[in-house]
Amino acid sequence: LLLPTMAVGMDSGKININSATPEQLTSLPGIGLAKANAIVDYREGQGAFTSIDALSQVRGIGNKLVEKLRDLVTTE
Repeated sequence: LLLPTMAVGMDSGKININSATPEQLTSLPGIGLAKANAIVDYREGQGAFTSIDALSQVRGIGNKLVEKLRDLVTTE
């Protein structure tokens, strides 16, 4: 079952890292408020994420976490 916060406004049930709020991002495993805010800050400063792999450019997010999130997030 999907958590209600994950399904809001997303047909696939995945969280769009290019439009999600910090609150929506914190529903992801391994993402607390600091990392959620870092994701939002990154996309506001650098532009939209073009791939899931680009998450590894965000402060505090490494390749292991990107792999954990890969099936839970989208850039579209």
